[in-house]
Parts: sequence; C-alpha cells; structure tokens
Amino acid sequence: MTTDTATAIIATDDPILETDFIREVIRQVRALDTYGTRESEADAQLLEQLILTAEQRRAIPIVGDPDAGAIARLHVFYNALAMMIERECGLLASPMMSLNREGFGRVIIAVGKLIVVDKSLRDVHRFGFDSPSKMKNEADKLLSVALNIIGDHPKVAGL
Repeated sequence: MTTDTATAIIATDDPILETDFIREVIRQVRALDTYGTRESEADAQLLEQLILTAEQRRAIPIVGDPDAGAIARLHVFYNALAMMIERECGLLASPMMSLNREGFGRVIIAVGKLIVVDKSLRDVHRFGFDSPSKMKNEADKLLSVALNIIGDHPKVAGL
C-alpha cells in the first residue's frame, strides 16, 4: 500500500487519530508491514493509505482490476471493523471476503453463526475514503447495525 506523501492529507495532531476505530485501522496497517519497513512512519502517514481524495479517485480509471494496495485497503478496513465488533460484544468476529479479479464480490463478517455485516463490493480498485472522518462514520454505521443484529440474536451469535 503506497500513497503520494508529498502533501500531507491528515495532520499528525488530528484528534481523529485517537479514536478507537482509527487506532485499530493503524494497528491493522502496521500488521501488514511484516518486514517493518514503515515502522518509523507516523500514524497519520499510515492512515493516509486509506484516503482517496476526489482528485485521486478521478485519476483512477473507472474500469480496472484491483492492485495489491486496493485489496490491502479493503482488508484493513474490514479487519478493523471486525476487531471493533469483537471488542464491543466479546465474541469472535470473522471477516470473510470473496473477490473476483475485476474487483467485484462480497464481504461478510460473522459472529458465531450470525452474519452481522454483508456488503457487496464493486470497483474495489477505487476503494478508499474521502477523509478519516468519513471512514470512521462508515465504520460507526456498520458497527451499530452489527451490534443491533447481535443484540437481537444473541444465541445465534454465541454458537
């Protein structure tokens, strides 16, 4: 996952960097850096990998196959979301993704035998968020729905 770091999108003292979800996203990005090549980078710089401004998105062709960076962004977001679900309900949350080479597919997050997130994927090569706050808002919406589903069906979630 690389990004043009010539201009910083996120300030290093931005308060959003201290929110639970964004901290988890940063942990997930660091987990993908298995050789430690980016361990000296600031959290804000690592988070910028998931940010695609309108200008950056326009530069990406409408039709295209997802590269490793796009797939990594997708994994980071949904793995972080699964960890937040797990933290909130105390049950194992497992993200599962099916994606074809053209960038279409589905991601689900299961808790026990219960599907708590079911999202269709398309144009994965353009996956990203306009800002950290928009990413957090999307995660908050998905987290709220997932926790409501778990609350409605606790026995199935506990299986």
